[in-house]
Parts: sequence; C-alpha cells; structure tokens
Amino acid sequence: MRLALLGDPVARSRSPAIHLAALRALRISGSYEARRVDAAGLEEAVVEVGDGTLDGLNVTMPLKGAALAAVDGASTLATRVGAVNTVSRRDGVVFGDNTDVDGISDAWGSSEMPDDAPILVLGSGGAAAAALLALEGSELLIASRRRGGGGLLATRLGVVATEISWGSVVEGAVVINATPLGMNGESLPDGVVEGSVGLFDMAYGTSATPSVTQAGARPVVDGIDMLVAQAARSFEIWTGVPAPVDVMAVAARL
Repeated sequence: MRLALLGDPVARSRSPAIHLAALRALRISGSYEARRVDAAGLEEAVVEVGDGTLDGLNVTMPLKGAALAAVDGASTLATRVGAVNTVSRRDGVVFGDNTDVDGISDAWGSSEMPDDAPILVLGSGGAAAAALLALEGSELLIASRRRGGGGLLATRLGVVATEISWGSVVEGAVVINATPLGMNGESLPDGVVEGSVGLFDMAYGTSATPSVTQAGARPVVDGIDMLVAQAARSFEIWTGVPAPVDVMAVAARL
C-alpha cells in the first residue's frame, strides 16, 4: 500500500510516523511519504491515485479546498465542508472524504469537556467549518480575525452560530482554536483561554502550544489528539480495517 501526504509545509508533519506505525502494527506492507506540493502537484497525485500508482492521499493546508475540486466525487460531508483531506480509489473512481469532522467528534467524545457549556470556535476556514459541523446543535459562537468571516461561514454551512468579535472573552465557554495560532509559539488573545472551562486546540508544534499551557488543569484536547483521531478515520477508509488507535497515538508523540 502506497500512501502520501500533500501540502505546504509538510516537513514537520507527524502523519508519516502515525500511519507507518499503523501499517507496521497490522503487518500491512506499505509506505507513507510527505510531499511538499502546490496545486499542480496535487492534481498529479490525484492522477496517481486514479491509475493505481498511489492507494491514497492525505491533504493538508493549503490544498484541502483544491482537493475537493480535483477528485471525481466526494462525500456529502466533504462537499458541505468545502474541503477534502482524504483521497482514495473507490470502484475505480478517485473519491474525496473529510475525516476532520468525525475526528473532532471522536476526540471530543473521548475528552472530559463539559456537556452544557457554550462553544466558542476561533477561525473561519476549513478547520472551523469542520468544528461547526461536528458540534452542530450545541450553543455555538464564532470569532474570526477576518471581520464577518465567522458569520459568513456559519451561513454557508447552514449552522446556527452567533458571531462575536475577535478577542472577545466568553466566560464559561469551551474554546476551539481552529486557527494556526500556536504552531509557531503564538498565543490566543488575552483572556480567551483563561475565561474558558475547556480547550480544544487544533494547532500543534514541537512542544505544547501557549494555549495548552495556559489551560492548566482545564479539560484539554490538543492538536495531536485531533490529528490521531482524523488519521484513524483516514486509515480505515484506505485499508477497510479498524485502525490501531493506541499505536498511532504513541507514534504521534515520539
């Protein structure tokens, strides 16, 4: 089985270690490479899936939207999000899925986040879209650095969410950081994490993000938890067998 990750940047991604560990654990012969590509490189890789050279792809920033346009067909969920992060060959057709939504749901369900707290989503891109859909039906608020971006996203998705100003503190909310802030040591606006009752931080780096550190004893789902959850869903799409999640989680943190 030959798999690949596409995006820019990809050098620091932990996806190769996660998926190679899963393949080894299940004694599946295969490889998983990281390719730094642009839109043209994405299209070339999609062709490779179609002709059988590759068995599957993960797609990360900034190519998830382009991947939706590049595949022959996509799941209803991927179409609704407007992004594909998993590509496979299904009945001879190159097909796109979005495992971020289920990955968020899985990671959230395995956490100790309070059930009745409002949820503040930070961001207005594909990760924020996945968060809104994963937690649709909860009391949702959204804030974006791009003024009006959060409201536009919620409207496009058909999800009920109240837009608030970037940097607003919502006491008693669970904060979902669906921005890249933290990957290079950046902090979220003052008071946002301190006023929360839980943190779901999709960003991750070589060490804990400032937001995770600020969260202290609050319930936390970090970017590695999220990465493993969505990776397990991708692995199952490609292989058709249950993913060895415990093995993948250990490999993600080595």
